[in-house]
Amino acid sequence: MRMEVHVHGNAFLCKGVRLPQVEQALRPWLEYLDVDTIAEAASVERDEPGIVFDTRERTLNMCWTGEVGRSFHSRLTEAFHALGTLTEYASEIEVTYYPEHGDDEFYQMFVGPTPEAIHEFRRQCVVEDVSSMLSRHLNKQEVDQVAALINQMFDTELTAKRAAGEQSPTSTVIPLHPRNKHLH
Repeated sequence: MRMEVHVHGNAFLCKGVRLPQVEQALRPWLEYLDVDTIAEAASVERDEPGIVFDTRERTLNMCWTGEVGRSFHSRLTEAFHALGTLTEYASEIEVTYYPEHGDDEFYQMFVGPTPEAIHEFRRQCVVEDVSSMLSRHLNKQEVDQVAALINQMFDTELTAKRAAGEQSPTSTVIPLHPRNKHLH
């Protein structure tokens, strides 16, 4: 079954990272597309830049749409896991699948240099999202109470993972609610 997918976001790379390193990290994605370089990985949408390595800003900018099959998600996850070791800090990449049956699937993929960096970035995203939503309905003190509870929950989760000896990869995938869809 083929479907359209849109990958959108930026990865912030460490100083000294070069294009061949980025392409090697993205090899699972590029091989899936049957191309050798990110320049060849053109988006099917003409107004999208595709996958662009900005050496001056040290970013990998992704605004790419393509037609893919079932194994694409695992290849993309593998590529982002390898890309994580080249990043300076964690970032979020949105991945949206558009199957023929019409039930779009939305994912947040976090890429970062360490599991702790991803954990901290996820924590910040959740606190910001929830605080923004609640601030329309509650006062600052009440919003701060909820933010403190979220921070406590993330601390508990990290402590439990460490106690269990779990080692998270340098990429994380989280399904999103359809309301969080990226729109151009």
